Amino acid sequence: MDNLISSGPLYLVFALLVVGFALLIKGADFFVEGSSSIAKRFNVPSVIIGLTIVAMGTSLPETSVSVNASIVGNNELAVSNAVGSNIFNLMIVIGVCALLTRVPVGDDTIKKDIPFSALAAILLLGLGILGFADAGNNVLGHLDGAILLIAFVYYLFSLIKRTLTYIKEGKDVEVEGGSDEEIEVIPVWKSLIFIVGGALAIAFGGDLTVDTASRIAISFGMSQTLVGLTIVSIGTSLPELVTSLVAAKKNEIGMALGNAIGSNIFNFLMVLGIASLISPIDIITENIIDIIVLLVFTGVVWLLCYKRRSLGRKSGCMMIALYIIYAVYIIIR
Repeated sequence: MDNLISSGPLYLVFALLVVGFALLIKGADFFVEGSSSIAKRFNVPSVIIGLTIVAMGTSLPETSVSVNASIVGNNELAVSNAVGSNIFNLMIVIGVCALLTRVPVGDDTIKKDIPFSALAAILLLGLGILGFADAGNNVLGHLDGAILLIAFVYYLFSLIKRTLTYIKEGKDVEVEGGSDEEIEVIPVWKSLIFIVGGALAIAFGGDLTVDTASRIAISFGMSQTLVGLTIVSIGTSLPELVTSLVAAKKNEIGMALGNAIGSNIFNFLMVLGIASLISPIDIITENIIDIIVLLVFTGVVWLLCYKRRSLGRKSGCMMIALYIIYAVYIIIR
């Protein structure tokens, strides 16, 4: 497949790009349907499902790109992909959902999830720049990777604890997850097939989309660096975007929001944790600037959520506009 994309005729590459998008959209549809059914069957808030199962599934492309980049020694791509994807998830994925429908934001999202995603970025910045764990500044080493993975395990346990509390207390989940009146509860085995099959379609469709879009961009004269900063990071975030849009369409707003925030935490703690365990990662100046930009954007989104307890069209327009300014900056820098 790689040879076909790199050396095949351009019209065939365009056809494969369409196939990639189709896999993303249909895979997201199955993935959300299976996840929603599981959430309703076991009375788990859809935002929790979004923060865990959906976030992990839609982070498969970032995991594949960053881990493969680490294996071949192209570590700069691993960091730039994760940071670029996180900025896209935060500003575009959530912003577009806010344009389509008002996104209610629960107290746990404001008090726990968004702050934890910011702490993950700060932890990455501290470990990478100051060399808290491994000797040498501007290097994310093996011990740093282990610390990131430990933080990731802590995050998972905190979500499990929160989920058990929801189930035990029979807490009303409508604020966190939206209305679930139209969700069809399907058998557990069928839900699992939908989740696994949807995740595989999302992963393969994401890779196919990124590879074909990169070939097309290079054919029209874009540099590899620019392709990496734009198409690869945006392309690997397409699963989050498509899945969140499908979730919003199905009125699973909590899942859409949880997917974007959870994916950001996964990308920093799990993806870069695994990548730096495989091979030490150099943190370049551009990475530091981009992480700081992400922290500023996170603060803006948190303030919008805290003030209004929801994100509407005005907030969505502001978030998309900020991302466009950032995109122009990375193109000209």
